[in-house]
Amino acid sequence: MADKKQNKRYNKNNDDDYNPKFRRPRKKVCALCANKDLELDYKNAEQLKKFVNEKGKILPRRATGACAKHQRDITLAVKRARHIAVLPYTQL
Repeated sequence: MADKKQNKRYNKNNDDDYNPKFRRPRKKVCALCANKDLELDYKNAEQLKKFVNEKGKILPRRATGACAKHQRDITLAVKRARHIAVLPYTQL
């Protein structure tokens, strides 16, 4: 009888603070890996605006959902676009 109560109590991940209403959000999938046709181009400002916030800062991986390889490519493309004045360095 005590075993049944103990199994119920430690049902998920052996965690005392388990709350069935709270669930972890799904991990984002890299848009560039998922869609092979989508190619990152530093001359395409509309595409790069997805990876930049309203102040002009490059968004981190946890916000964009990009993999490490593509996040490096995004950073390089945004910096190139800033250099040739396709994207602004800052927006006030």
